[in-house]
Amino acid sequence: MQTSYKPYYFNSSLQRIDEILNQSNDQYKEVKRIPSESQLTYTNGFYVKATSLFIDLRDSTNLSEKHTRPVLAKIYRSFISEVIAIINGNRNCKYIHIDGDCVSGVYDTLDKNDIGSVFDDAAKINSLISVLSCKFEKKGYSGIQAGIGIDYGRLLFIKTGYNGSGLNDVAWMGQALNIASKLAGKGRKDFYEPILMTENIYKNLSDEYKSFCEEKYEFSIGSIYQSNAVNISMIKWLEENCNE
Repeated sequence: MQTSYKPYYFNSSLQRIDEILNQSNDQYKEVKRIPSESQLTYTNGFYVKATSLFIDLRDSTNLSEKHTRPVLAKIYRSFISEVIAIINGNRNCKYIHIDGDCVSGVYDTLDKNDIGSVFDDAAKINSLISVLSCKFEKKGYSGIQAGIGIDYGRLLFIKTGYNGSGLNDVAWMGQALNIASKLAGKGRKDFYEPILMTENIYKNLSDEYKSFCEEKYEFSIGSIYQSNAVNISMIKWLEENCNE
């Protein structure tokens, strides 16, 4: 968010802190679907069961050591632009967040088909990474890799910011976010496939999609499932244009 200058007064800060801490816990309601931002205030919040998808670029440090900043900007822009394009093309995705070289999305997933659509996005993104690498390498740049993590669970949706300043944003909190982020950090590392998901996701996939997954064990989480699923049309383009 872009800043808007306003002097800081410590006494006002103390008052704002007390107002926030004294708010009633009864303002946080359970809902079935992700509500619109217009329903959020600085005093309420919504619990909703949703699916979180995280995509985390691998080896960013090595990229920065190999390339100039303008080239890095091209790599990051291409990666972030097209990952967002895939996620934004899913009607179930309601929120997208960018944090450095990590992109995440929160999806309304009321049934198995909805959760399957998130797996579809993961397969497209997995394929996209190969397509981007092909194009980068043709330019003389390094190819890239990414980890993809998916989880489903109860999340809290709130409005955050500085009341009265115009500086605000929405925030999501919950284990499904933390675990999806952690899985994305492990994807394509330590012998894991690029797509990692929890059992909550796997058990809601179709039998066809389950056939692309393999059970693994992650000490801090328990049973997880890995996959190297791809989008057939994107891989066909890759085979026709990048197998020189």
